[in-house]
Amino acid sequence: MDESTKSMENIEQLMEREQKKAQARLQIVLRHIQAGVEFVDWKSAYIDETVEIGEGTVIWPGAILCGCTKIGRNCVIGHNTRIVDSTIADEVEIQSSEILESTVGSFTKVGPFAYLRPNSHIGEHAKVGDFVEVKNSTLGNNSKASHLTYIGDSDVGDNVNLGCGVVFVNYDGQNKHRSVVKDGAFIGCNTNLVSPVTVGGKAYVAAGTTLTSDVPDGALAVGRAKQKNLEGWVGKRGLLDKKKK
Repeated sequence: MDESTKSMENIEQLMEREQKKAQARLQIVLRHIQAGVEFVDWKSAYIDETVEIGEGTVIWPGAILCGCTKIGRNCVIGHNTRIVDSTIADEVEIQSSEILESTVGSFTKVGPFAYLRPNSHIGEHAKVGDFVEVKNSTLGNNSKASHLTYIGDSDVGDNVNLGCGVVFVNYDGQNKHRSVVKDGAFIGCNTNLVSPVTVGGKAYVAAGTTLTSDVPDGALAVGRAKQKNLEGWVGKRGLLDKKKK
């Protein structure tokens, strides 16, 4: 047998294996379609045999659902979303995000480009927005982290608002520490919570604060340098009058 004949046999074997994989994927998809699940493009969805999906859920192209994942009823699993060993409740919308070994409560919105790392638990009617990462933490009912936020090793209560750029500083170089934000608190933009700290119920943390100690219930915490304006500073240095080289 010459090399060309061997090559053709290898190609045929490869095509046969790929065809069997496609048939297996189709059988999984057909089972879900019969159960009331809608696929925008089934050929671009990858669903493990062990995955459960509720009636009325829509699966968009590029979705990857793996392991012991359970998706509730009437959800939207947006394109390029990957969910592994996680439980998603009813009426959840997930857009272009990754969820690993976590849970998401009903009527919650996740993404786009959110990242839920293992042991993250998101409540009902919550929001985990764009470029938000959650790790080993809880985010309560009706709480929101809309964009550019890191929630690590922390417990965030109900009705909490986390502004843009909030960071839970959970690692001191040797150990991880845990923080708590109680119900109804408001955390302003660009705030660092240096763990371990506790923010009390309905407390307010001003934007730009670096928080290093606990905040009592209903208090305002401000931890930033006082603004100082130097009049005429720019003109004295000619910064705006530089000639082009």
